[in-house]
Amino acid sequence: MAPILGSAVWLVAAIALALATTILAVKLAQTRRRENALRARIPVPLLSDDAIRVLSILKAAAVLIDEDGDLVSASPSAYAFGLVRADEIAHEAIRDLVARVRAGEEIVEEEYELPRGAFSASAVMLLVRVANIGRGRILVLAEDQTEAHRIEAIRRDFVVNVSHELKTPVGAIQLLAETVNDAADDPEAVRRFTEQMAVEANRLSVLVQEIIELARIQSTGSLSDVKVVYLADVIAEAVARAQTAATAKNITIRTSGEADLMVYGDQALLTTAVRNLIDNAVTYSPASTRVGVGVKEVDGLVEIAVVDQGIGIGEADQKRIFERFYRTDPARSRHTGGTGLGLSIVKHIAHDHGGDITVWSAPKAGSTFTLQLPSAGTFAGAPARLSARIDSGITSFPSLDMDDDIGALSGKEYL
Repeated sequence: MAPILGSAVWLVAAIALALATTILAVKLAQTRRRENALRARIPVPLLSDDAIRVLSILKAAAVLIDEDGDLVSASPSAYAFGLVRADEIAHEAIRDLVARVRAGEEIVEEEYELPRGAFSASAVMLLVRVANIGRGRILVLAEDQTEAHRIEAIRRDFVVNVSHELKTPVGAIQLLAETVNDAADDPEAVRRFTEQMAVEANRLSVLVQEIIELARIQSTGSLSDVKVVYLADVIAEAVARAQTAATAKNITIRTSGEADLMVYGDQALLTTAVRNLIDNAVTYSPASTRVGVGVKEVDGLVEIAVVDQGIGIGEADQKRIFERFYRTDPARSRHTGGTGLGLSIVKHIAHDHGGDITVWSAPKAGSTFTLQLPSAGTFAGAPARLSARIDSGITSFPSLDMDDDIGALSGKEYL
């Protein structure tokens, strides 16, 4: 009986073990099926984490397209440039590049000028590269070349303008030299032509100096030696330099405003800017008139206003007078010796100092140019400093009238 009972126990145990093994196998199979189902629902990443990080630091706009031609992802700049609209490539030209890559070309690159949006008047110049990155995926990279093209256009125009401007006085000097040679037996003619040669030579010298000055202030680091600048010194020196030309035309230069203002910057550049404004005022004003230079602080900005009683500037010309080599009246500029660079230099100096230059003018009503600069506060010793400059004979800079209002558009109160 005992052996039979033992056999029965072993049989039951074996059956239980087999049953447990079967149940475990079923459970494992169910677990595997659930895991496979989850994997099927999770898409395989189209790009590795490293590739995504690389794309995120690129300056270029990036668009990724899958094997079915659907847009998978696009960087914010791709939308900003108007490359992508309604989740698809917006421009036919770029779609053609994608088609060429799908047809077998590895990498294609083209440059396009494209509108920023469906209804935008502005355009963006893009260097577009399209490449197949494997498994049917296409990557589109677009780099903004708008600023580079703008700078290149400015450089090209500058070279053309400089060549033209230099050719005029050089040609005149050459012609005058030939004329002098032909009139060697006529002392009066020789004297007259040599005087004209001196005028043209001076014009050439001024032009070259202003080109050098403009190149210097446009170079990187032109404000490497920034320090506190006392505006009383700047205005005194600028007025002194312009005084000879003003005296020749019996023009009075009158100054007014706050004597104790300071700014941060380069004193030599600021003096050049103010002198250019005063020189322009003297040049384009009739004889026996006045030029006013006013200074005051408004909401943390120092305003230096130069006012004249000259011929004035038309509204259309006011939009362009700060361009290099632009002249409102080329014939008159040739007569006065103007180069068309003075106001462009002022604009660049103002921008380098974190400021701006504005103009109010009307034909036959004179002009007011206002140089605005961030203020560095006031200087208690300004009146004594100014008096020292006057006593030293550097300039006849008059006492500043603290009650003068120098903020009106017309600037009449500066005169």
